[in-house]
Amino acid sequence: MSECGIFRQKKGSGAPVFFLHCLGLDHRIWDGVIDRLPDQIAAGVMDIRGHGASAVSRDRFGMGALVADAERAMAQLDMHDAVVVGLSVGGLIAQGLAVKRLDLVRGLVLANTAAKFGQAGPWEDRANAVLNDGMAAVSEVTLERWQSRDADIADWLERCDPVGYAGICRAIAGTDFYTPTSGLRLPALGIAGSRDRSTPPDLVRETCELIPGSRFALLKQAGHVSPLDDPDGFTTHLVTFLKEIGHI
Repeated sequence: MSECGIFRQKKGSGAPVFFLHCLGLDHRIWDGVIDRLPDQIAAGVMDIRGHGASAVSRDRFGMGALVADAERAMAQLDMHDAVVVGLSVGGLIAQGLAVKRLDLVRGLVLANTAAKFGQAGPWEDRANAVLNDGMAAVSEVTLERWQSRDADIADWLERCDPVGYAGICRAIAGTDFYTPTSGLRLPALGIAGSRDRSTPPDLVRETCELIPGSRFALLKQAGHVSPLDDPDGFTTHLVTFLKEIGHI
């Protein structure tokens, strides 16, 4: 098992789009979106470190390691000049990837995310809580903030490996991309959910506005995991963006 479990769901030979999921779940949050994409799009997905089919790293790591994982995944999937779609921590990874490897990233879709997720202390506390008491220690408050409409999401979250979850929490704690992201010059779309209490729409909009010329879309009945809550709306905004920038 590798540090990033890699899956490819190919719907076409061109127009590469690479997806990065959120903390606590896995690549399957994108299934409904990928199923709705036009046939010419080649969709690549991966499981971030410690989640889904990826290996659990017991050594402490930072956001740089997660960005490097994404680089390796795109190389193995033979993806370059792609639009990278990242949700929550996946959006952080996407920002870091664009800053480091602009040759791989033609455009960004930053969903339910930010350039910095609060202060480090609460993330360290969350990591310690799940290591001591398991995922049940954080699941209730997380679901309250996510406001998801998916009935199975609680069981899905509680099946996450606590060590994998804690590792990502600690990587988030040390990440502040305000300055690097503000230096990006590429097409970008922000997508927010009106019900999301984890990354409220104003935070997502503020993040996208760091990139000049970015677009913003609000899904009115979606929470934090917006592609699960509204796959039709999410896909519509994604495909419109891909057409506007000439990717399809």
